[in-house]
Amino acid sequence: MPVHRLRPVRLLLAALVATLLAAVSLPASAADTPARGSAYMGIGVLAHDGQNGTPRDTRATQTEGVDVSGHQGNVAWSTLWSSGVKWAYVKATEGTYYTNPYFAQQYNGSYNVGMIRGSYHFATPDTTGGATQADYFVDHGGGWSKDGRTLPGALDIEWNPYGASCYGKTQSGMVTWIRDFLNRYKARTGRDAVIYTATSWWTECTGNYAGFATANPLWIARYASTVGTLPAGWGYYTAWQYTSSGPTVGDHNKFNGALDRVVALANG
Repeated sequence: MPVHRLRPVRLLLAALVATLLAAVSLPASAADTPARGSAYMGIGVLAHDGQNGTPRDTRATQTEGVDVSGHQGNVAWSTLWSSGVKWAYVKATEGTYYTNPYFAQQYNGSYNVGMIRGSYHFATPDTTGGATQADYFVDHGGGWSKDGRTLPGALDIEWNPYGASCYGKTQSGMVTWIRDFLNRYKARTGRDAVIYTATSWWTECTGNYAGFATANPLWIARYASTVGTLPAGWGYYTAWQYTSSGPTVGDHNKFNGALDRVVALANG
């Protein structure tokens, strides 16, 4: 066939290929899935619960705190201290596959300026068991010592940024996973871990289970003027993550009491 007759055929084929590729391209939700290890406290809260209103204190004295992860890099702790931040939680681990590369600067840096600090674990119940992840957490920064400056570890259990909200687990299966984590953490450290969650996620994924409220302090995430309804069993919150500034800045929190109550939690 002469070359001049092939050109229209080639152009037509190219157009068809382009159309087919567009049709089979990944949906935005799949293409936007973050890389494993990049999760941080509240990554799903803003997307699912939104951020509305200016927070107002629900009691006379509350103590400002922050939570940070590898997204923040080296944190200017002296600046935060001067602004009134007195406590901090630092992401230590995620699943059994990630440790925060900035953990030492963040964990030790907050301590060195005078803050009371602790570490948290971002749970991925679809990858390994609760006890296994508790061990990984304790072995990579999640330990505790009674020095008056170290808070018990926190379990960050919220929406799955990598897939199904409840990590493919039934409500009873999720409760079992959380219980396994909490039991192993206490066996390793002697402390009951703090539970960080949002009421809407807790209701959806645990069936609003009330059984952890007597032992485990509640760190509630809600970006609004008040904390709203708490998960079942908890009559009050220990800490409230009230706003999200995104992964590059970190989140701000209020401890439900004066600084001496933060010290009391640290001491157990």
